[in-house]
Amino acid sequence: MAKATLIFAALLVALGLIGYLGTGSQHPTALIPTWFGLALGLFGYLAMSPNESRRRLFMHINVVIGVLGFLGGAISALQGYGQARSEGVDPNMPALASKLTMAFLMLIYVNMCIRSFIEARRSRKV
Repeated sequence: MAKATLIFAALLVALGLIGYLGTGSQHPTALIPTWFGLALGLFGYLAMSPNESRRRLFMHINVVIGVLGFLGGAISALQGYGQARSEGVDPNMPALASKLTMAFLMLIYVNMCIRSFIEARRSRKV
């Protein structure tokens, strides 16, 4: 699962950089997915340890990062959309797409981690 974490980390870094450079480098908040990706990448790299307890610790940290990223992306997207609609303007579609993409990537990642944790627990009991 640590290798999958590095893939999701790279996707989040790319999402943040594309969002930032796509806005003409005017909105530094577009880099938020990049920071989540760097955190996932760091702890994903540390999770590649042969020590099982260390690997579990870092993967659990990554799941917390994933849940926070999902909640942050989803809540921010909903708030931005709701605020734009209440003001009677169209929402900023690139920002909305970036937030929803981050939330979706994190949801998939957390789902994969939970399945991996369940499988690991089942294999230990056998």
